[in-house]
Amino acid sequence: MRGADISFTMAHRKAGGTAKNLRDSKPKYLGTKLYEGQTAKKGMVIVRQRGTRIIAGENVAVGKDHTLFALADGKVEFGTKRKTNFNGKTAVKKVAHIKPAKAKKAIKTKKS
Repeated sequence: MRGADISFTMAHRKAGGTAKNLRDSKPKYLGTKLYEGQTAKKGMVIVRQRGTRIIAGENVAVGKDHTLFALADGKVEFGTKRKTNFNGKTAVKKVAHIKPAKAKKAIKTKKS
């Protein structure tokens, strides 16, 4: 009996392996959301940031991911503050404030 006719197919190209770093993370949309002079309502995000590059001032709070948000309605203001680091070095930090809108006074009229 003759041997069975077996045919093999060979690869026509060397194995290239797999690419390991073709994945990408989704965008985080960091940055200033409300600029100086803009009106903020309670709870609105002012700055999304990594770390406390800008610190919270008057009527501003810090979220767990260091996001600054408004605690009251008003206008956004940015300023600076001198802070002393743990090693004694003085650094100038940016500070975000919300200045509440001035309440309109009611005009009283005398009745005769």
